[in-house]
Amino acid sequence: MTLHSVVLGTGSALPRRRVTNDELAQTVDTTDQWIVERTGIRARHIAGEGETTASLATDAARKALAHAGVAATDIDLIVLATATPDQTFPSSATKVQATLGINDCVAFDVHAVCTGFLYALTVADSMLRSGNAHKALVIGAETFSRILDWEDRATCVLFGDGAGALVLGAEETESGILTTRLHADGRHNDLLFVDGGPSTTGTVGKLRMKGREVFRHAVVNLAGVMNEVLAAAGLTSADVDWLVPHQANARILDATAKKLGLPKEKVVMTVDEHANTSAASVPLAFDTAVKDGRIKRGDVVVLEAMGGGFTWGAAALRY
Repeated sequence: MTLHSVVLGTGSALPRRRVTNDELAQTVDTTDQWIVERTGIRARHIAGEGETTASLATDAARKALAHAGVAATDIDLIVLATATPDQTFPSSATKVQATLGINDCVAFDVHAVCTGFLYALTVADSMLRSGNAHKALVIGAETFSRILDWEDRATCVLFGDGAGALVLGAEETESGILTTRLHADGRHNDLLFVDGGPSTTGTVGKLRMKGREVFRHAVVNLAGVMNEVLAAAGLTSADVDWLVPHQANARILDATAKKLGLPKEKVVMTVDEHANTSAASVPLAFDTAVKDGRIKRGDVVVLEAMGGGFTWGAAALRY
């Protein structure tokens, strides 16, 4: 038997306020029809007063721990993926740690925007398999609503807030995370970025995106990295029970599945209700499909995402 990182439990959290396209159209120059036809999005959740990236992450973590039957004090590693931390420093992971009552563990944030959860998962998997940790919380959490330009009608309608979490444990088994692959290409910074930062403007800034060009790169890069991860795991698309993609746009999901030869019925899609929640997207969708019974123990699952940078990656696991 080989030491693998096994998914022991999953959890997710959404802000209390759910905003439909029709409600959004009351303040943004848009319509439900325009949004649905171009993105598949029908609603999103927007963080309100007292709801932050760390608070959503903590809520998702608690649910994942309960699902796993693991005590918070058994966790010795927290990796939190986010592009919207509560503070410049310290990390939001340490806020989660403190709120959960864990006095001492490794805790840090990972920043790779929408691919952040795949980066966090890969780091945690490496630490678990090397013996540097035994049980880990891997979290993706975002409050993207706070960096949106609400006058940019083509972009602000695409995003929402939320969090998802996985509890991983190192076990001698043939299940768990089989392989991961990550990539980055910083030449495309100007296609998807935030126009601010502590060392440039001293302000947080707002999200800017050239959607058509991002779409073109996304379909090619995601199909490529998923083929890469399947080959590394000794699998083919026919072996995949479920694809859990980054929930950016329904058209990207359809195009990527088609390139892989996967039927739409095998693709977990939550973008209609959650919109694009960046680093929270993949674990939020994963938890949704576990809790509604689609993803079952023993299923082969492929996770994928692409985000600003560009960054992109994929993981294959046997749940």
